[in-house]
Amino acid sequence: MTHSVPAAHANLAQALIGTFTKLHPANQLRNPVMFVVYCCTLMLTCFYIYHMTTGADIGHEPAWFTLWIALWLWFTLLFANFAESIAEGRGKAQAESLRALRKEVDAKKLRNNKNHDDYQVVSASSLHKDDIVLVKAGDFIPGDGQVIDGIASVDESAITGESAPVIRESGGDSDAVTGGTRVLSDWLVIRITANAGESFIDRMVSLVEGAKRQKTPNEIALSILLAAFTWIFLLLTVTLLPFSLFSVLGTGNLPITPTMLVALLVCLAPTTIGGLLSAIGIAGMNRLLQANVIASSGRAVEAAGDVNCLLLDKTGTITHGNRQAVEFYPAFGVDVFLLAEVAQLSSLSDQTPEGKSIVQLARRKYNMSDVATAPEGSEFIEFSAETRYSGIKIGNRQILKGAADAVENHLKTLGGTVGDDVNRRVEEIARGGGTPLVVADGNKAIGVIYLKDVVKTGIKERLADLRRMGIRSIMITGDNPLTAAAIATEAGVDDYLAQATPEAKLKLIRKMQTGGEMVAMVGDGTNDAPALAQSDVAVVMNSGTQAAKEAGNMVDLDSDPTKLIEIVEIGKQLLMTRGSLTTFSITNDITKYFAIIPAAFASTYPELQTLNVMQLTSPVSAMLSAIIFNALLIVLLIPVALKGVPYHPIGAAALLRRNLLIYGGSGVIVPFIAIKGIDMLLALVGAV
Repeated sequence: MTHSVPAAHANLAQALIGTFTKLHPANQLRNPVMFVVYCCTLMLTCFYIYHMTTGADIGHEPAWFTLWIALWLWFTLLFANFAESIAEGRGKAQAESLRALRKEVDAKKLRNNKNHDDYQVVSASSLHKDDIVLVKAGDFIPGDGQVIDGIASVDESAITGESAPVIRESGGDSDAVTGGTRVLSDWLVIRITANAGESFIDRMVSLVEGAKRQKTPNEIALSILLAAFTWIFLLLTVTLLPFSLFSVLGTGNLPITPTMLVALLVCLAPTTIGGLLSAIGIAGMNRLLQANVIASSGRAVEAAGDVNCLLLDKTGTITHGNRQAVEFYPAFGVDVFLLAEVAQLSSLSDQTPEGKSIVQLARRKYNMSDVATAPEGSEFIEFSAETRYSGIKIGNRQILKGAADAVENHLKTLGGTVGDDVNRRVEEIARGGGTPLVVADGNKAIGVIYLKDVVKTGIKERLADLRRMGIRSIMITGDNPLTAAAIATEAGVDDYLAQATPEAKLKLIRKMQTGGEMVAMVGDGTNDAPALAQSDVAVVMNSGTQAAKEAGNMVDLDSDPTKLIEIVEIGKQLLMTRGSLTTFSITNDITKYFAIIPAAFASTYPELQTLNVMQLTSPVSAMLSAIIFNALLIVLLIPVALKGVPYHPIGAAALLRRNLLIYGGSGVIVPFIAIKGIDMLLALVGAV
C-alpha cells in the first residue's frame, strides 16, 4: 500500500512531534539505557544553569564545554526518540488507512431467514453477533460474518490491495467475509460473527499500532543485558570521582570533573543499540505490514526468525491447487485426436477446474475449437460421489470419464472391458503422483486423461533457499503416500505427511516441538485450527474460516500461502538487524575507549597522554568529539534500523562470521576515522 507525498509529510510531522513528547520521564523509563542518558542530560543542563545564575565553576573545564556536552546529549535523546517515532508512524499510518474501511453503512437485517424480502434496514454499528443480514450486489458487507446462503463475487481490494474479486459462498473454506468489503454480483445471506468494535478490521487496527506492541523474549533479554552494562558503568563512573580526588592529593594535578564523568558514562554505555532497539522491533512488524501480513505481536515476527521447520500444505502452497490435464493417452488402435474430441465432449458441462483444463488441453493441443457446445439433443451426465464419473449422452451414444475402477465397473455392466494397455497406463500415472481418468465411448475404454498437480514455478528453488538457511520443509497432504511421494520429490521438500488428518498434524507438530524445533504452519480451514494453535508461527489466509483466524497469530491479507517463506525471511531479517547493530555498537564502544579514557583522566594522570594514540587535539576536544560522534551515529543508523540489514539465506555459522567481519570490523574502524575527523574540524573552526 503506498502513501501520497502529503501523507508522508504528515507522518514526518507526527514523528517530529513524537520526538519531543517522548521526552516525558515515564516514556524514557521504559528504556533503561536511554533513561540513564536522560538523567545525565538533565544533570549537565542543571549544572550549566547553576553556573549561569550563580557564577560558580563546574570543575576546571570551561562552562561552554558543559553546555556543548549537554546539547549533544539532548540531540542523542531526540535522535533516539525520532527513530522510534518514525517507526511507530508507519504502523499508525497503516492503522489510519484501515480505520477508513470502517464505513457506517445500512444493513438489511432479516426477520425471517427463509424470506429474503422480510428485512429491516438498520445501522451496521447496531448489529450483534449471530444477527442475519442480506447483502446484494453493490452493497457493502456491514460486518465480519459467515456466509450461510448464496454465492457472490466480492471486492476485497480495500483490505488486500488486490483488484481481482473473490468468490464467497456458503459451505467449505470460502464462507468468511470481512466488514467493509463490497459485493459485486449476486447476493449473500450472512451470519454476523463479531460484535461492534470486535471486527477483523478493529483487530487489525489494534495490531498494527506499533506503539502498543509487546517486546519479544529476545528483545527483553537484550534490554536486560544492555541495562546491566549501563548500571555497571554507572557504578564504575560514580566511584571514579572520589578515587580521582584522592589521587590528586599533594600532586598539584586536577581531579576529573562532573562533566567529564557524565560524558564518560554516556560513551561507555551501549547508547547506540539502546537508542535504536525499539525502532528495530517496530520496523520488523512494519516490514511484515508492507508484505500485507498482520502479526498479532512482535513475538510472532521474531518467532518466524527462529523457525527451523515449515509445514506446507500441498494444495495451493506447493501446487497450484487444482489438478490440470496435461496429456491424453489413447488406447491401442485409437487415434489421439479422437480421444481428445471425446474427452472434450465429456467435459463440456464440467465446470470444475479439472474439467475446464481438459477442454482447454483439447482445444490448445489438438485444435478442437470447433466443438464449443454440446450437440443438439444431448444430455449431460452429472458427476456423483456414488458413480464417480460424469459425461454426456448423445442419442444412443454415451461418453464417460471418471475414476479407473468406476469406469471399469460400469463397462462390465455393458459387457465391455478395459484393455491391459489402458490399465498399465493408469498404474503408471498413479505411480508418478498423477490422477488418471479413464475415458469410455459406449462399452469401450478408448484412453486415459493424465491429471497432474502442477508444482508452482520456483517453489523448488525457494525450498532450496530454506534448506541453506537450516530450515526443513514438510509437505502435508491428504493424498495417498504414492501420490504424495511423487509430488514431494518434484517439489524438493525434505519430508511429507500423507493422508494427513487434523489429529495427525497436531501429533506431528507436538513431536517436533518436544524435540526442540520451532514450527511454522500455514492454513485456512477449520480442520487446520488445532495445528495452527499449536504452531509457534501460524499464518492464516484472509480467505480462511473464523476458527482458523482465531487460532493463528498472523493473517495474510493476500491469501498467498507461499508467503510463509517471505515471513520467515522477514523474521530472520529482524533478528539479523538487531544482532548486526548490537555487534557494531559493542565494537564501536570498545574503540571509543581509546579516545575518551586518556581524555577523561588526563588532568589526574598526565602520563595517560601517551595513550592518546589518535593524537587528538586536547582532552576537551577528544571527549566532545566522542559525544558528537555518539549522537550522529544514531542518526546514520536510523535507515538501517528501519529498512533492516539485507538478508542472505546462509547458515548460522557463516552468518556469524559475516556479521563479525562486516559490522564488528566497521565498528572498530569507523570511530577512529569519525572521531579524528570531528576533532580536526573542531580545531579548524577554533571551537576547542
